[in-house]
Amino acid sequence: MIARFKDLVLDAADARALGAFWARVLGGELVEAGDRDTRILPGAGRTAAEGIWVNQVPEPRTGRTRVHLDLRLDRPDPGSLLATGARLVREPDSEIDWWVLADPEGNLFCAFPPGDDTAAGPIALVVDASDPLAQATWWAAMVGGRVRHRTDPGQALLVEAAGFPWGRWVFDLAPERRTVKNRLHWDVDLTEPTPAALIRAGATLLREPDATARWWVLTDPEGNEFCAFPPA
Repeated sequence: MIARFKDLVLDAADARALGAFWARVLGGELVEAGDRDTRILPGAGRTAAEGIWVNQVPEPRTGRTRVHLDLRLDRPDPGSLLATGARLVREPDSEIDWWVLADPEGNLFCAFPPGDDTAAGPIALVVDASDPLAQATWWAAMVGGRVRHRTDPGQALLVEAAGFPWGRWVFDLAPERRTVKNRLHWDVDLTEPTPAALIRAGATLLREPDATARWWVLTDPEGNEFCAFPPA
């Protein structure tokens, strides 16, 4: 294990408004983080890894949402999410048994009906991938856990990854490659003082720590950005 999952980071044109939306959805507390950024602190009974940083960025969202959350509802329909400001994109039909929604800035997420064995709230982090099995296997080598390759070759699951707070880290087959920066990315905490092991394993270094940031910015083999923090 080279690293452990730390938390999520969401880019926003209006970090305060988008942070307030997600804080309501996730039952967390929104706090100011400086420089117009905000942070969603997890609600009672949640782990620190379920917190989300919401960063103010100048560019608007463009292109397909390649990283999103799956949520489990606590009621039969997503009416409460719509009342909070979500937009309905797709209803359950003969192909899917969940709702696809968009947040106020157009970021997609999925909402599943209540389940007997799963509490309401986030249940999976979903990442588009050109090669789901290769991506899940690579990340398992970085953060531990087990890869489960479903009978459907279009999906691979990573479970029990170090620090990962939800049931499944899902990699879904997507025919198109990533062309723009992901609006949602994840951070990891390193087990060693530098990300040298990540780079040897195939990560690409984009940015070194400097006076404004104490972390490294890297990409995984399919170009997904993530930040790596030195050990505490």
